[in-house]
Amino acid sequence: MPLPRSRRAALAALALAASPLSGPAEAHRAWMLPSATVLSGDDAWVTVDAAISNDLFYFEHFPMRLDGLTVTGPDGKPVPAQNGNTGKYRSTFDLHLDKPGTYRASVVQSAVFASYKLNGEPKRWRGAPENLDKEVPREAEGLQVTQSQQRTEVFVTAGKPSEAALEPGTTGLALRPVTHPNSLVSGEEARFVLLLDGKPAADVEVEAVPGGIRYRDKLNEIRLRTGADGSFAVIWPAPGMYWLSASVQDAKATLPNARRRATYNATLEVLPP
Repeated sequence: MPLPRSRRAALAALALAASPLSGPAEAHRAWMLPSATVLSGDDAWVTVDAAISNDLFYFEHFPMRLDGLTVTGPDGKPVPAQNGNTGKYRSTFDLHLDKPGTYRASVVQSAVFASYKLNGEPKRWRGAPENLDKEVPREAEGLQVTQSQQRTEVFVTAGKPSEAALEPGTTGLALRPVTHPNSLVSGEEARFVLLLDGKPAADVEVEAVPGGIRYRDKLNEIRLRTGADGSFAVIWPAPGMYWLSASVQDAKATLPNARRRATYNATLEVLPP
């Protein structure tokens, strides 16, 4: 029998408090949601919501900070986001699609999580990498440090899709679309390549979850695994908005004696055939 929503929320809060990576972006789903992904006309605008929540595309936990927001235009050059705002449960910004082609909006975040004991009392710390040495006492015992690298993206197209904005990042996890992310159709296969620090990320689990999980008892997730070349394929079972996510942990942190957790998230729209 499914747990009541209030009970599920309480368990999620307990899991967050107990996690060694106890930050909102680590224990919940981070996502952006554009008001549209494919538009026509010479003066198109898109509004993007950005949040961190238990239920996909529903604002109920924490806004996504926009400090690490960048937008790449159809010519591969930066495009300014406009009207940025952060409220209690979500952030929003607007994109002016004043050139034809595909735009990519990315929020790249880096944080450090530390757990340790001070005078026998357990302590936790979260902050920017450059503040670790200044804010964690030198007399800390049993120090464990994890560096988080998270990239969250959406893709929108005005007119005909283009490729320049799809060039992936080279730090942490990133996605190289083989099938254009604004040309996804239910019942058809879409192919992607997952990269880690610019190289193929082999044998990594990828999860695709349709939106609307607030209104159903089952997650209905699709679980896949990348091949040796980092590639994977998805056959979308139905139209709608999907959250695509992957995460890896390794010892390749930029800080000494730390582990790294790299995460990639994208919101993709799948259209009917």
